[in-house]
Amino acid sequence: MSRFFRQAGDSDSDSESSDDESMSSGAEDVPQRPLAPAKQAPGSMSRFLKTAGSDSSDSDSDEDSDSDSDAPPPRRPGLPTVDDSDDDDQSDDDAPGVRIKSASERRLDEMKATGKVIENGLKINDWVAISNEFDKLARMVQRQHNVSEPVPPFYVQTLVSLEGSLNTAVAKEKEAKKKMNATNAKALTAVKQKVKKALKEYEAEVKKFQEDPEGFEREYSAIVAPEPTAPGRRAATQVPDDNVSDDFTTVGKGGKVMQFTSEGIFKNLQAVQEARGKKILTIAQNTDRAEQIRILEKLLEVAATSYQRIRVLLALISSRFDYNSSVSTHMPIELWLHAQREVDQLVSIVASDGNYSIQEVTDDYDELVERSPATEGGVVRIRGSIISFIDRLDDEFTRSLQNIDPHGTEYVDRLKDEKGLYCTICRAQAFYEKTKQDEPLGRVIMRRLEHIYSKPNAVVTALEAAADASEIQPGMILSVQGTTTALIHSLCVYLYRSGNSLLRTRAMLSHIYHHALHNEFYTARDMLLMSHMQESIHSADVGTQILYNRTVVQLGLCAFRSGLIKEAQATLQEIFTTQRVKELLAQGVHQQRFQILTPEQEKAEKQRQLPFHMHINTELLEAAFLVSSMLVEIPLLASIESDELKRKTISKPFRRLLDFADRQVFTGPPESTRDHIMQASKALQDGDWEQCRDLIQSIKIWSLMPEAAAVKEMLAERIQEQGLRTYLFTYAPHYSTLSISLLSRTFSLPVNTVTSIVSKMIWNEELSASLDQSGDVVVFHRIEPSRTQQLAQTLAEKLAAMVDQSEKALDAKMGGASGWGDRTDGTKGDKRGEQAQERRGRGERTRGARGGARGGRGGRFSQGLGNQMPGQRAQAAA
Repeated sequence: MSRFFRQAGDSDSDSESSDDESMSSGAEDVPQRPLAPAKQAPGSMSRFLKTAGSDSSDSDSDEDSDSDSDAPPPRRPGLPTVDDSDDDDQSDDDAPGVRIKSASERRLDEMKATGKVIENGLKINDWVAISNEFDKLARMVQRQHNVSEPVPPFYVQTLVSLEGSLNTAVAKEKEAKKKMNATNAKALTAVKQKVKKALKEYEAEVKKFQEDPEGFEREYSAIVAPEPTAPGRRAATQVPDDNVSDDFTTVGKGGKVMQFTSEGIFKNLQAVQEARGKKILTIAQNTDRAEQIRILEKLLEVAATSYQRIRVLLALISSRFDYNSSVSTHMPIELWLHAQREVDQLVSIVASDGNYSIQEVTDDYDELVERSPATEGGVVRIRGSIISFIDRLDDEFTRSLQNIDPHGTEYVDRLKDEKGLYCTICRAQAFYEKTKQDEPLGRVIMRRLEHIYSKPNAVVTALEAAADASEIQPGMILSVQGTTTALIHSLCVYLYRSGNSLLRTRAMLSHIYHHALHNEFYTARDMLLMSHMQESIHSADVGTQILYNRTVVQLGLCAFRSGLIKEAQATLQEIFTTQRVKELLAQGVHQQRFQILTPEQEKAEKQRQLPFHMHINTELLEAAFLVSSMLVEIPLLASIESDELKRKTISKPFRRLLDFADRQVFTGPPESTRDHIMQASKALQDGDWEQCRDLIQSIKIWSLMPEAAAVKEMLAERIQEQGLRTYLFTYAPHYSTLSISLLSRTFSLPVNTVTSIVSKMIWNEELSASLDQSGDVVVFHRIEPSRTQQLAQTLAEKLAAMVDQSEKALDAKMGGASGWGDRTDGTKGDKRGEQAQERRGRGERTRGARGGARGGRGGRFSQGLGNQMPGQRAQAAA
């Protein structure tokens, strides 16, 4: 562009120079070649002037002048092409001896050179070369479109002649005895298809050319030829006039004005769409993605009808998503905001005007013709997919949150854009509800559900308030449903009725998660058990397994907040046994010692990580699990006398930490959460429940849990109750009777609560004692097993150890048992999962039987005689 204007400036200076300045040197009539004004180094300019001076000084010699006139000067890089074929025939008075070719003429010369190669290929029947050159020719014509120039007659003539040559070649190939080679035949077929497509695309131009070739060429020349301007008047055109508008005009490559009108909008749109994704076009024709977006924005401004706006918006949104094609980085935020607003505009057009509908599957239609309800006889169906745009917007939003530092203000600013995205999803849902498209409606409802199922009520209310302010509203909104629980229930019920099993599974897990988040433990637990999801989750995809892990963890936290310690410990135990909590919850990448991830696996693992604001605090999760394990394990350890049975643990992670704490020679003040819990466990073992309570309540992580004061109060009550149980298990052999009122004062519990706890222990045969109502005391019974009972008990313990060893050997032979926490790629075989589940069920049954055996001396005595009470059998079965 700069060279173009520099040429104009130089020509002005030439026109203002004196007319006496001669174009020839000395007595010779050889025209001097003026230098085209191009950007050159100073050295090259001085060399050029030196050459010009030497030519003029040698003008007296006939030989030098003849050699100068016969040999053209060498062309330098950067100089424009000069046509000097008619220099000798032109006079000095008529025109200068040099004519610089325009950009359109240079493009036409390039096309002719390519056409010459095609002709040579036809002579030798080289269809591979013809195919390559025809592709090159098609790209040149596409370049003409980009600068808003018509199809050149040479290209149309080449198409017509090439069609005839193809028909002749195909006919000869059928009759020939010796067939051409496979590569040449394949190229012949490819050229035939390309020519057929080009003839269909330029059908009108071909028809006009065949009717009047000369008229077609004159029409092209009239459009392409520049307006003749006298050299003397060119300087005047450069002077700015006050009457001329200062508005800028969009120009394309070569200085051609690019005019965008509503009449030619479909041709420009087709040119942009054909240029998408072609790297060679990006390099050769400067059709980069940013330029395509600018062109589409101009087309959107000149679009006059709803059909034109819909078509341009579909192409513009796709181009914005294609701007950054790398999957490792996120879409620029500014570009994402533009795309989000344009999707809003697109949904608003189709939702407000029922005469237009966007569908993924439609009948074929001519994309270069305007369509309206009058011409179509009803609803105009346009090929496109709004749900794909919604999915891409949501995915890019999540990806941007993954790549932004969560501890900075930029993350919070980016998170504010979720409100606009949620409104867009709600508008899309309203559109699909109106058009009754079930499959995309289920997908958009799932996207909406994923934004609100894990959020507290205040955040959901804010999102719904923004959606209510929109003119386009779906049928299921918060103002109609009343509560967030009712809203999520209505969304999930719709997905339960859909035919997509993946959406049903994810909706069920989201529904359970929401109930657990709102402390509805029994409802969430019953839904999880009735869905039988734990039996089929092994074959689900990785994203669904992550959602399942999050739901189970949230269910365990719900049980902990509700005071259901045993349920919380049992729910959280399996995921903590794997020692890969962060990886299973998609909150971090677990680095194993002897496992090296490939770059593809590492990239996939990072892409499935959840944004920071959706994380479940793993320190809070660990505190809940360890405190639950403490309240379950410490009384159990106090009730067991055999060292071998003490090694049979319920919670291996807790027992491992407790054994490590017992081996410490010196124990300092607690610092971390684990230190607090381990020292509290030792205090509980010693019967000092007050110190245990103080240590547990001093953990700072409880402040992150909802209703922290109620949770601390609940923990104090549970520590008092389990402290009483631990005390009775530990010191029962030293008492014959024990006053209930003394126990009540010691543990600061009501008498009724102490009586209830002791009664349950007696009923479950954990404690060999009886209650004396008259004296308000507990009477302990001393029952020593006989020799036969001791041998039977020893035999039962050895058999249990043998079963454990057999299970371990079987697991080692089969490759190890796989739990729902052992997530790899979500493609495990069903048979292997069933075998592992059967082995786990068998192990749980044996552990349940052993659990009944270590239920105090009364339990061991009754098991030794083989006469378990019905209540004990029910406990073992549970």
